[in-house]
Amino acid sequence: MLAVACGVLCSALACSGHREPKTATPAAAQEPAPPVAEAAQSAGAAAVELPAPEAAVDEPVPAGIEPGAEAEGIEEVPELAEAGSDPESDAAGLLHDSLDAYESAAESWERGELDEAFAALDHAYQLMASVPLNGDALVAQEKENLRQLISRRVVEIYASRKSAVGDPDRSIPREINDDVRREIASFQRGEREFFLESYRRSGLYRPMIVAELQKAGLPEALSWLPLVESGFKDRAQSRARAVGLWQFIASTGYRYGLDRSDWIDERMDPEKSTQAAIAYLTDLHELLGDWMTALAAYNCGEGNVLRQIQKQREGYFDQFWDLYARLPQETRRYVPRFLATLAILEDPAKYGFVLPEPLPAVATETIQVARAVKLEALDQALALPAGTIAKLNPELRRNATPNAPYALEVPLGRGPALATSLASIPEWKPPKVEVTTHRVRQGETLSQIASRYHTSVSALMSLNRLRSANRLSVGQRLQVPAGRGSASSSGASRSASVARADVAPGTEVRHRVRSGDNLWMLASRYGTTIERIRSDNGLRSNLLQPGQVLTIRAGTATSGG
Repeated sequence: MLAVACGVLCSALACSGHREPKTATPAAAQEPAPPVAEAAQSAGAAAVELPAPEAAVDEPVPAGIEPGAEAEGIEEVPELAEAGSDPESDAAGLLHDSLDAYESAAESWERGELDEAFAALDHAYQLMASVPLNGDALVAQEKENLRQLISRRVVEIYASRKSAVGDPDRSIPREINDDVRREIASFQRGEREFFLESYRRSGLYRPMIVAELQKAGLPEALSWLPLVESGFKDRAQSRARAVGLWQFIASTGYRYGLDRSDWIDERMDPEKSTQAAIAYLTDLHELLGDWMTALAAYNCGEGNVLRQIQKQREGYFDQFWDLYARLPQETRRYVPRFLATLAILEDPAKYGFVLPEPLPAVATETIQVARAVKLEALDQALALPAGTIAKLNPELRRNATPNAPYALEVPLGRGPALATSLASIPEWKPPKVEVTTHRVRQGETLSQIASRYHTSVSALMSLNRLRSANRLSVGQRLQVPAGRGSASSSGASRSASVARADVAPGTEVRHRVRSGDNLWMLASRYGTTIERIRSDNGLRSNLLQPGQVLTIRAGTATSGG
């Protein structure tokens, strides 16, 4: 958990100890921070006034030691080196020691030893405040980063003191302000049907989600986050290409162990994505100290939230709503939308709702399937309604099992019957993708190329084994699906063959456009030209729509034009 919070700081510290010595700042100019006065006031941590050390402006000091008292087991703060010694080495050493004390506080807190955690945070703060400032921007930034880490942890521990023991749900405040009321009104009016249908679908997955949250010790209220994210649709996809119940983008999914291949996308697996979401939310809460800010980061990214925190003039002793106005517009709706969801579900009658009966979760078992078979064939073998197996295995991208061992979910009690039937079910071989070559031209992006060939960026990256979608060079050759692009604008090779239709030359054919058709492919199939098809059908562009009917005169040319 500390890796997210401390990784950047640790790497920076590693660099700070290997720099050329600079002019030392006299030790007398720096004073270690005094212990904090009694801070556990009834108003909470946010109301505590913390004195700042003379060496830094507005730096809050952690609490936990009575005025004038000394913490047991806490060593004296090392004296600063005398003038003329290596100030860079002193700074790096003090920062490292401060970070060690910070991590020790985290370990004490996890064991429930709050007094020891506060004492370690006091020690961490004193070490940090003693770091000499000698004009080195890197040292100053490291010091500020560590100050924020310590301050956030103080706020988090105070918040945990205020929560009821064994009741993590109370750590999410049930706040109703104007922003939350607007979202409640949206659910009451235009989004009422969405809300009710999402609530019905929640029954399919929420019992599992609640059980996993309880194991992790997280608030049960987080089980309603998929209602805001996806409406509890396991195959939901956003405009930003976030996928699944928990709406993971590809990069965050990779960070938390969700695999993607030609056959599967684990972001759409309810159980696997729930485990990943719990890990991500836990890390965000560890990093940011409260659930409101953690949820904002879940929506717009921790980097975005941290940048706004760093702009705070008064450090981190503030509230989520102090950051709220500077967050992205979507996030400014996201957190109030979640709070509105909790408000309605905890008192539906108050807001004019009668909640429907949730759909029951489906009891399943797994069976190992070692080869590729179509899911429709499995439905037929088990006499199940069409689509049953697909609904139980939403991570399967091709509506088929992979050509490798796979644990397939089937309705409880149907495993033995399927095991008996598997040998008689024919193996499915995916159609071979024919490719052609595209040479990258000046100014082209992978997104533009994908659009031209009616494919996706991820498909092109996989086909060409690209690690980044943003690294193309002029003249680079890319493999693209054959017969999908506009011949007049693609600049691609036409070496891929297209089967010719068995139609006599001069025959007039009425062709209904299907998904994947384009004018070059039709011209090649019927032995005519793109220009002839456009002219005969009054087309102003090369764009076609599925279901469109074209009149094509076969055999009027030998080229695809």
